[in-house]
Parts: sequence; C-alpha cells; structure tokens
Amino acid sequence: MRTWRANPWAVLVTLSLGFFMTLLDLTIVNIAVPDMMSSLDASLDRTLWVVSGYALALSVLIITASRLGDLHGPRTLFAAGLAVFTLASVACGLAPTANALIAARAVQGLGAALLTPQTTTLVVAVFPAERRGRAMGVWGMVAGLATLSGPTLGGFLVSAANWRWIFLVNVPVGAAALALTFLVVPDIRPARAHRFDLTGLLLSAAALFCLAFGLQEGENYRWGAGIWALLAAGSALGAAFVLHQRRRQDREPLIPFALLRDRNFTAMTALVGFLSVAMLGLVLPFNLYLQSVLHLSAVKAGLVLAPSSLVSMTVGPFAGRLADRIGGRYLLLTGLGCYGAGILAITLTASPATAWYAFVPATLLTGLGVGCIIAPMSAEAMRTIPSHLAGAASGVNNTVRQIGSVAGAAAVGALLQGRLAAGLAAGQTYPAALHTTAVLPLAVLAAGALVCLPLRRRTPAAAPACAGRPAADH
Repeated sequence: MRTWRANPWAVLVTLSLGFFMTLLDLTIVNIAVPDMMSSLDASLDRTLWVVSGYALALSVLIITASRLGDLHGPRTLFAAGLAVFTLASVACGLAPTANALIAARAVQGLGAALLTPQTTTLVVAVFPAERRGRAMGVWGMVAGLATLSGPTLGGFLVSAANWRWIFLVNVPVGAAALALTFLVVPDIRPARAHRFDLTGLLLSAAALFCLAFGLQEGENYRWGAGIWALLAAGSALGAAFVLHQRRRQDREPLIPFALLRDRNFTAMTALVGFLSVAMLGLVLPFNLYLQSVLHLSAVKAGLVLAPSSLVSMTVGPFAGRLADRIGGRYLLLTGLGCYGAGILAITLTASPATAWYAFVPATLLTGLGVGCIIAPMSAEAMRTIPSHLAGAASGVNNTVRQIGSVAGAAAVGALLQGRLAAGLAAGQTYPAALHTTAVLPLAVLAAGALVCLPLRRRTPAAAPACAGRPAADH
C-alpha cells in the first residue's frame, strides 16, 4: 500500500469507484420502476421522485460541496460523501414505503454531492499536465459506463433478488472505496483560507427545487396556475442567484465567471447538461416499453441495453487518447450523430410485437455514440482550466450534469403521463408514447451539436502549450 499511496493511477481507480456508484444510481433505478410501483403501491409520478429526488439533492448541493472541499480538503469531503452515500444506500434498501425511499434517496444524493466534485479536483492535483487529458478521458469513460450499465446491472439484481438489491449492492463497494481513500488518496489541504457563500447556496437550492418540482408535478396538477407560479418563482430565484454571483466575483463566488471565459469549458458544460437530458429521455421510456409492452423481465430488458454499454466501454479509451492528440470537436459531433441515429432507429423499430433482438443494431449505435462523446467531453472541459479553479469548475460541470438529469426525468415524466393519458383515451398503445418522448432527446442532441461547433481546434503542435497552462497557473 505504501507503493500505491499517491500513485496517480491508484488514486484514479479509488476515485472512480465512488464516482461510478453515484452515476450508476441515476440510471439503475429506471429498470426497477415497475417493481417499485407494485411493491410500494405507488403511482408513476411518486415513483419518478425516487429518480429525480436523488438527482435534485445532488444538483442543489454539488457546487457547495466543491467549495467545502476547498475549505477542508478534497479527500476529507470525498470520504465523508462515501460514508453518507453508503449508509443511505442501506436505508434505501430497507425503506418500507415510497416516502421513506424518496427521503433516503435525497440523503444518498447528499453523499453523492459531497464526493463527486472532489474527484475532478484530485485528478487535476495528482496528474501532471501532460497526462491529465488521458486521465480525464478515463474518468469520462467511467461516467459513460456507469450511466449505460445501470439498466443491465439493475435488471440482473431485480430478477435475481428484488429491487432493494440495486441499493444494497452499493454497501460493499462503498466500504472498499472508503478504505482505499485513506490508504491511497493524498490529503491535499488548501493553501489559504476560503469563504463560504451561504446566500448563494440558499438561492440556488430554492431555484432548483421550484423548477424541478414544477416540472415533475405539472401533469399531476394539470398544469394549473400554482405550477406556473412555481416555475416563475424558480426562474426569478435563478436570476437573483446570477445577480448575487455577479456581485461576489471578487469574494469567492460559487460560480467564478472567469470559468465562462474559457470557450471549451462553457461549451462542454452545456453539452453535459444536454447529454444528461438525452440519456434519461431514452432510457426511462425505453425500459417501460420493454417491460410493459413486450413483457420482458427486468433482466431481459437490461440485456437489450447491454450492447450499448459494451461498445461504449470499448470505444471510450480510444476516444480519450484521440481527443488528447487532435481535439474533441469531430469526435463529439460523430458521437452525437450516432447517438441520435440510434434513438431514431429504436423509435422506428418499436411496435407492440417487435422482437427484442431487433433493437440490437440500434443499441450498438447508441453505445458507439456515447463512447465517442463522454471521454472527449470530459477531457476538453478541464484541459485548460487553471488548477486553482479546478474545484469550482468541477462543481459547475457536475451541477449542470445533475440539473440535466432532473430536467430530463421531469420532462420525460410529464411527456409520458400526458401522452399515455391521451393514448388511453384514443385507444392507442404505448409505442405511440415512445415515439412522442423520442422528440425530447433528439432535440437536445441537436442543440448539443450546435454548442460543439465553436470548440477551439486543437492540433498536435499546440498540445504541449495547452496542456501546460494548468501547471503554470498552479
């Protein structure tokens, strides 16, 4: 263990264990939604809060957690997050009611928020600048693998045992990661005192809650005046947060506007939000279709999506290396095109009697797309960020990722409930709803392609200079 201590790749493996669990729990729940509805006697909109409640807590607190890492050291926050996440996973697995499960998921989101931004901060700290792009590529590959493997792993656990094991499986992994944290990860302490923006935290939390609750419950309340008032309040609180951050730019704001002057960081941060919406916009409706229309078991539904995970895992490392050499713009555009084509193929293939194997070519295409997106997106976002802004950059990037998950879950839930209600009245089947919800991920992928166009083109000759900027700032 003395040999492993502070070894960059050993640190990356330890960080990846924790990061993998937090992202896995965003999608692993989707496959278990029908079983949870039946077991807990809960409605669809209530069960969807098991998905969005976790993402909401994570997105609300993640910027604050990045600042706490600046105050108390990233290893301390990473270990605390692992402990909270693991204990909350036990509570989720033992939850007797839907409300208890939603509450435990919110605490689980708190643990994920504490540890997630520390992963990027520690990667930037332990890897030299010339190897940082490859390390961020691996980190991004872990993100893609966790997101795509959730339904497959969840399907095995639900079929072999029951839905509770999708949470209990985190316990041994969390315990192992916690032990490795103190054995391997260096205790990096801040060089100077930092300030804590409590007002910014309260404004951002209130804005995100109002927006997420309004989107999630809009269909349930028939989009009445109260829902629109809540959405308007969320927008107003968001504007107040931006103005507050503008006034605090010389006093350590939650979001340093200097980050937004980095064109690649801004573009990739927008893209990570779009991609989160697109992934949930596909995975949740497609899982419900496989189980509710084709009557596949949870494990078979997960296996339908398994080719996507395998292709993504295979392509990811190569995409990360290639992005280090030539830049990520063309890789990202290729990946977005493949992912969008895969979604369109799934939508056109779906019918009440489609054989499961007919979806394999489409899922292979989505896996190729994600493999070409995740690693280059992460590498390009952090490549030229100065090390003293790495914590804030990680917080902003991961917050947008989780906001995308919240917005995606809320939007697809509203589309599903509205389309299913209209479909039942007209005598239509669930594939009609799948066709409607596919518009959401296709639209956000098109928006993602647009934000990739202004990326700076990176040539091999320019690579050393770009890679050296963070080290010089440090």
